[in-house]
Amino acid sequence: MYAVALAGSTIYALMTVASAYALGWVTQHTILPAFADGHTSAGSLLIAAALIIGVSIVKCVGVVMRRIGAGIMQYRLMGTYRRRITRQYLRLPLSWHQDWTTGALLSNANSDVEAMWSNIAPFPLACGVIIMLVTTAGLLVATDWVLAIVGFVVFPLVGVLTYVYGRAVAPRAMRAQELRGAVSSVAHDSFDGALVVKTLGREADETERFRARSLELRDGLIRLGRVRGLFDPAIEALPSLGVLAALLAGSYRLQHGAINTGELVRVAYLFTLLALPLRAIGYVFAEMPRSVVGAERVFRVLEAQGSMPYGDGSLGGSADSAVGVSLRDVGYAYGDAAPVLDEVTLDVPIGRTIAVVGPTGSGKSTLAGILVRLVDPTDGTVLYDDLDLRTLRQGEVSSAAALVPQQTFLFDDTVRGNIALGGDFTDEEVWAALRTAQGDRFVRALPRGLDTVVGERGTTLSGGQRQRLALARAVVRRPRLLLLDDATSSVDPSVEQAILAGLARTTGSATATSVLVVAYRRATIALADEVVFVDEGRVVARGPHEVLLAEVDGYRALVTAYEQAEAEVELADDLDAELDAGARDDREPAA
Repeated sequence: MYAVALAGSTIYALMTVASAYALGWVTQHTILPAFADGHTSAGSLLIAAALIIGVSIVKCVGVVMRRIGAGIMQYRLMGTYRRRITRQYLRLPLSWHQDWTTGALLSNANSDVEAMWSNIAPFPLACGVIIMLVTTAGLLVATDWVLAIVGFVVFPLVGVLTYVYGRAVAPRAMRAQELRGAVSSVAHDSFDGALVVKTLGREADETERFRARSLELRDGLIRLGRVRGLFDPAIEALPSLGVLAALLAGSYRLQHGAINTGELVRVAYLFTLLALPLRAIGYVFAEMPRSVVGAERVFRVLEAQGSMPYGDGSLGGSADSAVGVSLRDVGYAYGDAAPVLDEVTLDVPIGRTIAVVGPTGSGKSTLAGILVRLVDPTDGTVLYDDLDLRTLRQGEVSSAAALVPQQTFLFDDTVRGNIALGGDFTDEEVWAALRTAQGDRFVRALPRGLDTVVGERGTTLSGGQRQRLALARAVVRRPRLLLLDDATSSVDPSVEQAILAGLARTTGSATATSVLVVAYRRATIALADEVVFVDEGRVVARGPHEVLLAEVDGYRALVTAYEQAEAEVELADDLDAELDAGARDDREPAA
């Protein structure tokens, strides 16, 4: 496509110069003889018209080739680099994504790619007009050396002006692109946190935060526009100044017989044609700083390190059999912060259920993320059936393990779509998973059942309903390793008991599953064959729940504190109910 565009631009450039030659020839051989003789012939007029129209038609063909070729090339490049960035986002580990805001990532894939290739469409024209300038220079030299000198003075001024412009506009363009990303980040945060904003009445504050960033972007673009506002008129003025200089010098040369009238018209017309090539070159240079800034931000993503290495190994055994999990001296830290996990050694035997219990911030969720390889540990090794996760091929871990995180995410899709997520599951399998997750009743009560659209992030559902759909999403895949990161915290205790019992039946069947559950409630912990107590990123104790309750003070304090809090809430509810009943009795008349 670039070759097509460049060929069209070359045709256009040559025909533009040819039009000057044609106009000079018509002036010398048709117009001046007509004035001299007082009449002209039809044949002479036809030749003049055919020459001008023929050159114009060929020029139009060049314009069409250039515009179509350049447009296709530009949008193909934008599409290619958006796909490259998207693939890079998918390839980079979660630890990399945690360092960037969502708005910045959206800006990289959208406005930065657009800025990077903003000047590629006029670039073939700029290359073509270089041919025009070279041809024009040759024609000027062939016509008259004095007029050629005038042209050679005008052309270098473009280079000087462009250099000064580039130095002035580059930092302003960089700042403008950064502010575009900042505005996008603020908008994304506000929309993403709409529930918090509305419930806490922070609309005015969010509006002001967005307004402040928008005004910064506005001011940055105005500063950039001021520089461009000085540059564009200067580029426009150069050809006009060249025409005046050419007319002055050409009139003097004409009076002394060095050139004829047709040659003077040709040269003057060539100088008027310089406005377009200089404007095209100026536009490319005007957009170049923005393109460079966009390219820097795009390649910052494309050249980012930290990708997860994959091998070509695969898990053995049947797809319906559980996997055994082992952690050996695993450590993990977020950036330069203190380690969240430190020398964690842990085994999840095949088909067994392990409960991980610990205070807030002890590293439980990080441990769950490492087990499904959302991130790789900074130290130590994670093994599935004695195979290092780094040696497994891509997709092997996600096909064997399923994680139900604390924060449930649902897409703006149907119930079926949120559970299947593109997987090839029948409705019977989806309903079976919903029954296990105790979600079949409320789904049947929805207006369209499995075809009901749940809204963005599942806003039409309660927290407990969203958690049950997330559990069904994991269960339907019949994972060999199931990780529940406090995945039933938003459901009623009675519903939680039914869910845990259903999971116990599922994992206890022929399709055995190893289960690791992050838990606080005693009912959840009771599901486990063994409990692991973690504190400050280390495994403090391990054993049956009753043993840890009797021997480990920290574990006993944590579990009983949660139970005491639940008991106090239940007691308060009972007292409120008794008070309400007593108030009703006082209001009733005596029998």
